[in-house]
Amino acid sequence: MRKQGVKIEKISETPFQSLLLSFFVVNSQSNKFVMSFKIRYIFIVLSLLLCSEINSMADDFNPKREFRGAWLHVIGQSQYQKKSTKECKKYISSQLDKLSEAGCNVVIFQVRPCADAVYKSDLEPWSEWLTGKRGRQPNPIWDPMQYTIDEAHRRGMEFHAWLNPYRVTSSSKEVLQENHLSNKQPHRFFKYNGQVFFDPAYQENREYICNVVEDILKRYDVDGLHIDDYFYPYPNGKVKFCSDSESYAKFGEGMNIGDWRRKNVDLLIEMLHNRIKEVKPWVRFGVSPFGIWRNKKSDPRGSDSNGLQNYDDLYADVLLWDQKGWVDYFAPQLYWQLDLAAAPSRKLVKWWNDNIKNADLYIGQEVKRTMDNADPGNNDDDELDTKMKLSRMYKNIKGNIWWHGYWVTENYKGVADSLSLKYQSTLALPPVYGQTEKRPQKIDNIRIEREGEDIFLTWDNPEN
Repeated sequence: MRKQGVKIEKISETPFQSLLLSFFVVNSQSNKFVMSFKIRYIFIVLSLLLCSEINSMADDFNPKREFRGAWLHVIGQSQYQKKSTKECKKYISSQLDKLSEAGCNVVIFQVRPCADAVYKSDLEPWSEWLTGKRGRQPNPIWDPMQYTIDEAHRRGMEFHAWLNPYRVTSSSKEVLQENHLSNKQPHRFFKYNGQVFFDPAYQENREYICNVVEDILKRYDVDGLHIDDYFYPYPNGKVKFCSDSESYAKFGEGMNIGDWRRKNVDLLIEMLHNRIKEVKPWVRFGVSPFGIWRNKKSDPRGSDSNGLQNYDDLYADVLLWDQKGWVDYFAPQLYWQLDLAAAPSRKLVKWWNDNIKNADLYIGQEVKRTMDNADPGNNDDDELDTKMKLSRMYKNIKGNIWWHGYWVTENYKGVADSLSLKYQSTLALPPVYGQTEKRPQKIDNIRIEREGEDIFLTWDNPEN
C-alpha cells in the first residue's frame, strides 16, 4: 500500500447553505437572540430538509461528470511573442487559475498551429506565434506544452493537445525557410487563398502527421489529442478551389472528386485513431468540426439550416467517423445565435444530439456571441442560460467547450462570474473513458491530515 492524497482547497456551499451558516454564526454570538430548544430543533430539521432539496436541485443542474473545456489558442495571440519566458509561464498559470475558478476541468491548448511546435520538437520548427519567428527557440529555453501539462494537472484539469493537421501558413505574408519540407518536396503541398497546405491526397503526408502525433504521445502525458475544423480549406467565394487538380489526376482513379477528397480525409482520421490507440489507448481522440454536417436541402438526414457544410465544403464526413468508431469525442462548433436563420444553434444542438451515436458529444460555445445577444424568450440580456440548459437537457450531450478561453479568463460581460457562481459552481469530473467495467481496487484508511495550515484528504492506495 502507498499513501496518496489531495489538498483540500475549498469547500463549496450552495448560496442557501451559506446563508444558513452565516445565520447560525451571527446569531449564536448574539445576546439578543434567544431560541427555545424545541424551536431550535424544528428550525434545524427544516433547514436540513431545505438544504437536501436544494442540493438535489443543484446536482441535477451541475452533473457529477461533465466535460467543461476551454480552447486556448496561440495563433494570433501576439502576447506570447511579446513576453519573456518567465512572463509566459506566469501568464499561462494565471489563465489556468481563472479557468479553474470558472469551473473548467479541461484545457485544450494549441501546440501545433501551422506545422510548427509550441513544444520541443525534432520534427518541426518552433512556432513563430511563440517566439516571433518560425524556428527561433525561446530564450531562455522552455517547453510550453510540458509546462501547461504540469500546471493543468496540478489543478486537477485534463490537458488535450490541439493540433491543426494540414495548415502550413496562416497568410501569404509568411515566408518559409529554404529547407522547409514544402520547398524541398513541393508536390506534397498546394496553395489556396494565399496559404500553404499539406495535400491530403498523399499517403506520406498522412504518415508525417501521424508521426508528429506519435512523438507527442510518447514524450508528453497528454489526456487527449484534439484536431479542429480545418480539413480541406474553407472555400473563398471569389476563387474556386482546384489547387489539388494535379494530385486528383494522379490518384483520383475516376472517382467523383468530392468523394475522393472525403476518402483522403477519412484515411487520416482512421490512421490517427489507430496510431493513438497503438501508442496510448487511454488518450482520447477528439475532433471539433464545423457546426453543420449537411443542410436538409442537401440530405434528408441533414439539419434545419442553410450554411456551409462539413460534408460538401470541407470534405469531412463526420457521421461516417462516428459510425466507424474512429473518434472518441466530437465538439461541433455551434457558435451562432440560438435562432439565427442560416444556422440556429437551438436546432443544431438537438441535431447533433440525435445523430452522434457512438462518440461522446460536447458543444463548442462561443463566449462573445453568447454574451452579446439577448434572449427575449428567456427574458435575458444574453443567451448563456438557455444554451446551458439545452446542453444539459439532451441525454447524449456531456459537456461544453468555451471558445475562446481568453474571453472566459477576461470575464467578458461577466461570463466567468456566471459560470463560477451558477452553471459550473460545483466540482465535476470529466466523463468516464475507457474500459469502465475494470475498476481499481478499493482504497483504505481514508483520513484527514493537516500539514501546517494546509488540510489534505489522504488514503492508502493499492500498488496496482
